[in-house]
Amino acid sequence: MNDKMMKCKACGADIARNVKSCPQCGAKNNKPIIKRWWFWVIIVVVALGIIGLGSNNTSSNTDPSASQTASENESNAASKESASSTEDKVPAEYKSALKKADSYANSMNMSKAGVYDQLISEYGEQFSNEAAQYAIDNVEADWKACALAKAESYSDTMNMSKAGVYDQLISKNGEQFTEEEAQYAIDNVEADWKANAVAKAKSYQESMSMSPSSIHDQLVSANGEKFTAEEADYAIQHLND
Repeated sequence: MNDKMMKCKACGADIARNVKSCPQCGAKNNKPIIKRWWFWVIIVVVALGIIGLGSNNTSSNTDPSASQTASENESNAASKESASSTEDKVPAEYKSALKKADSYANSMNMSKAGVYDQLISEYGEQFSNEAAQYAIDNVEADWKACALAKAESYSDTMNMSKAGVYDQLISKNGEQFTEEEAQYAIDNVEADWKANAVAKAKSYQESMSMSPSSIHDQLVSANGEKFTAEEADYAIQHLND
């Protein structure tokens, strides 16, 4: 059989390939489906659809946290760049004042007002008012913690009374803490006020040779040590211990 002939699928007769139906039985001469052009068009369309669906699934399955992390990183980088740019514009004097303010607040436990006064004082740092204000506005300090540290120092090293420590903390000629900061310090300081009274009483006796009665008056005086009467009585009772 040559290439121009084929077997009829219905009756098996030899027929020409180009006839539309078998002359013997009338059956249609259908080409195999894989040899028809429209079959391959359908295959290509379906394949493209599958490829597109796979691409969409890959995109939709992308971890949202990765996108969020990338966005946050970009935002942080932009913030750092902006902060760096802003810092570059700060005058050198202002930066120096800020370093001094940090040292006074966090190393010497000074109050906000005390730090500011020290920064502008002609006997202190002699910064301009603007540089000092910039420092105060930008220094990182816990003023209540500073007040507490000062209260502990006055109690432990100078044996002051509770009222005496409080007054020293808020005094304009003293530490210049706010009343709220001073009260926080007094409420949280660990101090034995009676022991402080005894130490003060012995100090007056040894250094000034004062009588017990005079010592008692000095301990309770509003212009003196400001201990309570109970604390002063306790001190006199233990004066010779």
